[in-house]
Amino acid sequence: MRAGIDKRAMALLGAGHLGTDFANGALPALLPFLVDRFGLSYTLAATLMLASAVSSSVIQPLFGLLSDRRGAIWLLPVGVAVAGVGIALAADAPSYWAVLLLVVVSGVGVAAYHPEGSKFAAYASGARRASGMSAFSIGGNVGFALGPIAATPLVLAFGLRGGFLLALPCLVIAAALLAGAPFLRGFVPEGEARVRHATGEDRRGAMALLLGVIGFRSLAWFGLITFVPLWEVSLGHSKADGNRLLALMLLTGGLGTIVAGPAADRFGRRPVLLASLVAAAPLILVFVLVGGIPGAIALAVVGACVIGTFGVTMVMSQEYLPRHIGMASGLAIGLSIGLGGVAAVVLGAVADAIDLRTALYVCAVAPVVAVLLALPLPSSRPGRRLQVEPVVP
Repeated sequence: MRAGIDKRAMALLGAGHLGTDFANGALPALLPFLVDRFGLSYTLAATLMLASAVSSSVIQPLFGLLSDRRGAIWLLPVGVAVAGVGIALAADAPSYWAVLLLVVVSGVGVAAYHPEGSKFAAYASGARRASGMSAFSIGGNVGFALGPIAATPLVLAFGLRGGFLLALPCLVIAAALLAGAPFLRGFVPEGEARVRHATGEDRRGAMALLLGVIGFRSLAWFGLITFVPLWEVSLGHSKADGNRLLALMLLTGGLGTIVAGPAADRFGRRPVLLASLVAAAPLILVFVLVGGIPGAIALAVVGACVIGTFGVTMVMSQEYLPRHIGMASGLAIGLSIGLGGVAAVVLGAVADAIDLRTALYVCAVAPVVAVLLALPLPSSRPGRRLQVEPVVP
């Protein structure tokens, strides 16, 4: 069994993760401009986030099933390219419904990449699974943070047509993945069927609990990335101020990932997950009730707590379903996170019917429910072999 993380493989996979989430991250930054252009309500704005969440997340288990049964390394370059081109065309689409359709196209590209990318990240991580998956997650975190950083000045400088340039980094990364596919294919273990039977039984009850935890964590997360820019605008700040605050939250999430992965390898997956969830709720309240510099700091720490544990829950899902790690990856990233996107539309309706502050209060309650679901989670047994680790004779 490989002891360490292969840096070249993780760099390629992390770059692909960066590209897909760069496209995903650009959408929240585009929302205020699209709201102005089409006169959208909060509900219609949140529906764009729902379309992104459903297309990029809910169908991921299907791609995970394809990955488990046949392998689909071609999804890596294709997924990144489709994600980038879709969001670039959506930026200057002529109608709201055209924007919605192109957001869905971009989301399908994101969905295609993640299960296969997560599976190869596990192949390349060896014994340091949480650290390796966190390294893979950092690419996504950085990409999601760079999305609004790139989208806002492009739109301010060139109008929504400047969003066409958002496709360029994704296409460059897709070309790199296409060239690196033969190298990555070398990490596929021989005798996968034999290895699968050596990994132990799937624990579906534990997986169901974990999906609930991820779902409520995602409710809070999607609510924040959808409404933080709009909340700042409602307070009289500029769109650029709101997007800078969003970028801060996303960037600190990358820093949290660097800490959470090694901590989970050392102290256990469940304690790290619980600590992050316990901290999130009061920090969101500080952002809403206090605001200013203390609120910005609190929001930054929320990013570290929430994004930082994405890789941890990914590894937990693979260890709860060791015989189906592609499906586990698709479920952890996909279905449960997609439910968070559905909840974002509900939050949009709450914001329209009551006010935006109340919707953000709901975001603060969601991590509390996640804590209650996480308490009975069993150990994910980090010492257990996964099917991605060849059995040493």
